[in-house]
Amino acid sequence: MRPRLPEQQRYALIFRDLLHSRLPQIIPIAHRRFLLRLPDMQDLLAYLQDPELVARFQRRCGLYLMEGSNRGSGRITGEKPRGQQEGSWDHQDRNSNYEYKENPAGPVQLVMYIGQAMKDLLKLPRPPSPPVVKLEMRVDAEYGLPSTHAMAATAISFTLLLSAPSRVQFCFQTGLLIAATLSSMVSLSRLYTGMHSVLDVVCGILITAVLILLTYPWWESFDSFQLYSPLSPIVALSLLLLLSYTYPELDHYSTTRGDTTTILGACAGSSVGYWLNAQLGNTFDLQGSLPVPLPALTAQAVARGAARSLVGVVALVGTRQVVRTLSLDALYSWYKLPKTDKEARRRKEIEVPSKFVTYTAVGLVNTIVVNRVFVLLGLL
Repeated sequence: MRPRLPEQQRYALIFRDLLHSRLPQIIPIAHRRFLLRLPDMQDLLAYLQDPELVARFQRRCGLYLMEGSNRGSGRITGEKPRGQQEGSWDHQDRNSNYEYKENPAGPVQLVMYIGQAMKDLLKLPRPPSPPVVKLEMRVDAEYGLPSTHAMAATAISFTLLLSAPSRVQFCFQTGLLIAATLSSMVSLSRLYTGMHSVLDVVCGILITAVLILLTYPWWESFDSFQLYSPLSPIVALSLLLLLSYTYPELDHYSTTRGDTTTILGACAGSSVGYWLNAQLGNTFDLQGSLPVPLPALTAQAVARGAARSLVGVVALVGTRQVVRTLSLDALYSWYKLPKTDKEARRRKEIEVPSKFVTYTAVGLVNTIVVNRVFVLLGLL
């Protein structure tokens, strides 16, 4: 029997294989040869990918692996084989990573799609257990690099930070501190839950930073096209549906395709909704000359915010339940499948159109209907 390689050496070999075979069109051959001559870089990558680094962070936080225990007792055992998730499809669907979230800005959707697709193209594993304690098992069949939670937190925080000064008066340094704190907390939480290595998180943050820098000069142009071009709804629906169908295929089932379709569907619906609001002159924009002062945080403002959240959740969850049921019934009938066949929901021809239609409807209701309800109820 071949001796087990040390963790750092094994991960160094993984990255050597990655540079040779998985990135031939991203990194030119001459550059790959240059990278392979840098043992210090390989050692650094292996160190950041080492699961023991995550385990040490977890122990610093008071989280220890209990050998011989089981999930039923609330303790963590060894890692379940990739692609063999526990529970039924309904359980996995209810725990989808991006469920019930509002559609963020276009750059955030770009970041999320790239991150999800990179996972399934690079196919680098999540940290194994042991030594890592796994607190989330529902997405363990997904690959690890990059961390899309770290990417989303960084993209949302810093997109908002960079977009807000033209609309709202605030201290930029304070905003920067808040953005850095929020994105750091989410990133560290992925280490605490044992779902990502340090390298996964660092790569997610760096990829997001590069994408924000590359797209920032065109944000205004993108907004103008999205709101006023007659082609905007056609491009949003057709392009995002195409991306959903052409998502990278895996040799096992993973929630990444469904989660990505959820994101793209919500983006498509919200984009069409924003465009329609602009055509109707109902943009619900800030009143007064921009940038406006930040409103005071009063008890009435907090109460209105809580009421809006409650109304929004009820509307979006209700929309999701109704449209998902109708879309699944229609697809099961079209493909002549029994409604008791829950496994059929994993099939591409069922999963993609069902989730895309469902979350497109959620995006439309969020941008068109919910705001008007707020106005009628005096919550805006």
